[in-house]
Amino acid sequence: MAALVLNEEQQMLKDAAKRFLAESAPVSQLRSLRDNRDETGFSRELWQQMVEMGFVGTLIPEEFGGSAFGFTGMGQVFEQAGRNLSASPLLSSAVVGVSLLQLAGSDEQRQSMLPAIAEGKLLLALAVDEKPRHAPQHIETVAQERDGGYVLTGNKVFVIDGHVADTLIVAARTHVADTASEGVSLFLVDPKAEGVTLERTIMVDSRNAANVSFDHVKVGSDALLGQLDQGYTALDKVLDIANAQLAAELLGISLEAFDRTVAYMQERKQFGVVIGSFQALQHRAAHMFSELELVKSVVLKALVALDENDPEAKALVSLAKAKASEVAELVTNEAIQLHGGMGMTDEFDVGLFIKRARSVQALYGDYRYHADRFARLRGY
Repeated sequence: MAALVLNEEQQMLKDAAKRFLAESAPVSQLRSLRDNRDETGFSRELWQQMVEMGFVGTLIPEEFGGSAFGFTGMGQVFEQAGRNLSASPLLSSAVVGVSLLQLAGSDEQRQSMLPAIAEGKLLLALAVDEKPRHAPQHIETVAQERDGGYVLTGNKVFVIDGHVADTLIVAARTHVADTASEGVSLFLVDPKAEGVTLERTIMVDSRNAANVSFDHVKVGSDALLGQLDQGYTALDKVLDIANAQLAAELLGISLEAFDRTVAYMQERKQFGVVIGSFQALQHRAAHMFSELELVKSVVLKALVALDENDPEAKALVSLAKAKASEVAELVTNEAIQLHGGMGMTDEFDVGLFIKRARSVQALYGDYRYHADRFARLRGY
C-alpha cells in the first residue's frame, strides 16, 4: 500500500500547475470569458499552452506523445484548476476521451486519435446522460445495425464541451438485455454528420455543455469503440476516473474559497475589531479546516487506488466524490456568509466559486448518487 503523500515528481507537477494556472488561467480569465459571451468558452491559446506544459498528455502513453504520469499526477493539475476556476476541455478530452480510447479503443483508433489529443488538435466529448440527474445506465438512445454500419437515434444532455468537440463518444443501446448495464455500446460520431443537432448551453458557472440529438445518424462499423454490447464496462471505469478528477477539482475550489474567506476575516472589521477575532467565527473556520483535511486524504486515496488498480477503487472514488461534494457545499456556503452582503455581489470572486462548485458537484453524480453507490458497494 503506497503512502498517502506525493512523490517528488508529482509534487513538481503540482507546483508547475500552480504557477502556470495562477498566471495564465486565473479567475479573471473566467470572468472575461463569461462577460464576453465567448463562443468557445475557453481560450484556445491557453489550451495550446497546456499542451506544451504536458498537462494534456498526462494520461497518454509515451508512445503516443504523452507522459503516462498517472491519475494522481493529473489530480494535482485538477486541484490547481479548481483553485483558479480555470476553464479548459481537460476533463472532456484529456481525461474522459483519452481513458475511453485507452480502455476500449482499437490499436488503429488509439494510434490515430491519441497523438492528435496530445498535440491539442483533437477535442472529444462524452455523450452519456439523458436525464436531468446522472444516470449512466438509463440509456434509451438506440444504435441499430444497418448496411454494414449503425444508425443512431436518441437524445443526450449535459455533454460537457459538446459544442466544440471534433468527435463525440456516444453511449447507445445496441441490445435489450436483462440488466441496464448490458447491451450498451460506444460509438465515435462526427458532430457535423447529417442528423446530429447540437444546442450549446451555458451553465450556472459560465462553463459550456450541449444538448445533442441524433436523428437516424449513420456511422460505419469502424465507429464502434470497443466490443459490441460491452461498452458499459469501460464507461463505468472511465466515470470513476472522471469523478476522481472532479473530486480533486472540488478540493481545489474548497481550499481557495477557504483561504480567501480566512484572509477576509483578518481584514474585515466590526465594532472596531477584525471579525476573525470572534470565537464563534473561529469555530466555523476550524470546522472547515478539519473537513478539508479529510477531503485531502480521501481524494488522494482514490487517485492512488486508480493508479494501482486497487479493487476498492470504485468505492473509494464514490467516497471521495461524495465527501468532496459535501465539504464544497459547506465551505462555499460559509464563504458567502462570512463575506457578509459583499459575498452575494459580483464584485467578489467568492460567488464564482460557489457556482463552479455546484456544477462540479452535480457532474457525473452528486453527493446523494455517490453516497448511495458507496453504500451499495459496501453491501448495504
